[in-house]
Amino acid sequence: MVSRARRLFAAVSTAIAALALVPAGQAVAANIVNNPGFETGTLSGWSCTNATVTSSQVRSGTNALAATPSGQDYAKCSQQIAVQPNTAYKLSAWVNGSYTYLGVGGNGLADRNTWSPSTGWAQLSLDFTTPASTTSVTIYLHGWYGQPTYYADDVSLDGPGGTPTIPVAPTGLNASAANSTSVNLTWSGPSNATSYRVYRNNQLVASPTGTSHTDTGLTANTTYSYQVSAVNSVGESPRTTAVSVTTPPTGGGPDPGPLPKHVLTGYWQNFYNGARALRLADVPTTYDIIAVSFADAVPGRAGGVTFTLDSGLSSQLGGYTDAQFRQDIKTVQARGQKVIISVGGEKGTVVVGDGTAANNFANDIKSLISSYGFNGVDIDLENGIHPGPMATALRSIHAGGGTIITMAPQTIDMQSTQGGYFQLALNIKDILTIVNMQYYNSGTMLGCDQQVHGQGTVNFLTALACIQLQGGLRPDQVGLGLPASPSGAGGGYQSPSNVNNALNCLARGTNCGTFKPSTTWPGIRGAMTWSINWDAANGYQFANTVAPHLDTLP
Repeated sequence: MVSRARRLFAAVSTAIAALALVPAGQAVAANIVNNPGFETGTLSGWSCTNATVTSSQVRSGTNALAATPSGQDYAKCSQQIAVQPNTAYKLSAWVNGSYTYLGVGGNGLADRNTWSPSTGWAQLSLDFTTPASTTSVTIYLHGWYGQPTYYADDVSLDGPGGTPTIPVAPTGLNASAANSTSVNLTWSGPSNATSYRVYRNNQLVASPTGTSHTDTGLTANTTYSYQVSAVNSVGESPRTTAVSVTTPPTGGGPDPGPLPKHVLTGYWQNFYNGARALRLADVPTTYDIIAVSFADAVPGRAGGVTFTLDSGLSSQLGGYTDAQFRQDIKTVQARGQKVIISVGGEKGTVVVGDGTAANNFANDIKSLISSYGFNGVDIDLENGIHPGPMATALRSIHAGGGTIITMAPQTIDMQSTQGGYFQLALNIKDILTIVNMQYYNSGTMLGCDQQVHGQGTVNFLTALACIQLQGGLRPDQVGLGLPASPSGAGGGYQSPSNVNNALNCLARGTNCGTFKPSTTWPGIRGAMTWSINWDAANGYQFANTVAPHLDTLP
């Protein structure tokens, strides 16, 4: 029989040998994900879009994640987690749904992901080692465009958690007046911050989780001082250097009264491309809405926009200052015209893809409205649109004084109610002024009669407008967007008299082409042209033909 002492020695020796086999830097198995199985019944710990917690599709326990891609939003859920450098980790999750992704990246770690191609519960996993500079990573789950709801449960990141430290102070604090009673604040925060504290005149006024905040309920024509600190489980950072901002006496531009029943919209070019250069006050009163094109993207700020009067345009005009432009806005508004700021265009690169970008976009547009006196905003993004975040931004802009909300999608964007632009239009139908779809640079398109029509014809205008009218937009929210001259677009120009025929067909059922809608829409809102400058170069044929005709519609 082996003695008790020898058995004890053997056990200890085995344990020591086992420890010696664990390589340096190997993660100790311990799940450091917050709310990994969604058993709290909430999305606590996660940042998600189009997601909720479900109890009907679970892998274990009583709850799981349910997330539904919509439009160009693929329903992403993410969580930032403190980790240790030079350490091995294993990420895994159980998922149920086609094209469901699991991934990790951030803070020095190159993005890695894996995905499941089929439905039914399956475990996804990947191994990675943190670089020497990595102290936190972001894990994420998401679906894919056009796919149904996916489910996730039992998410695990096995390895040692990082050692939390008090965050350093945020940087880049910027404050700007949104209007006479609110101020927009933005800043950059340290990676280990979980929330922030906003101080106004040394008094704590908000504790946002993101890196922006709108301080409301302020007094007009008053100076305020702001500081921001970063917070996590360890404590609060020092505050930023104080910045001051003064609210204006009034916000937004003067209201020139309600729009006519039928309106003509035109784009004023804040650049020179061969069309006639115009001061804003040169725009004739035949145009009811003047869309200033375009606001510029702010590099490095998601959704951020700004506006600067173009120096090339100023040169063509023999000198045109920002002060003169601002005065011209007041001049045309006094004549009864609305002036809005347009975002996008062919070369526009503004992307409003998540909550942070939506907040930045809304705050920047509201700041421009307050500063310049614009009456609203036009969305002319041709590089894709995220209907959820953009709808959030536009509602904030509308509530902040941007009462005119217009859109100028391409024809392909309004072919179906499943398209992102169409979804956006329907989502904000209660505040939407008009959709001026671009009936040009399109080639051929399918109409509501299920026939293919070529651009440059009355049928093209009426059969494509019919899709919007049958798809849920009110007649007063539908306009026809055309080039003012053959120089205004690569294709799709047609005479202003054709535009009038199409308006007659839609409003009265007369002057139609071979396609005649089964009903009429007397409230059809009007027309838009790209651009006022090209119209000027063509003797204002578009405005002088279409504007008087709009006055004759029912």
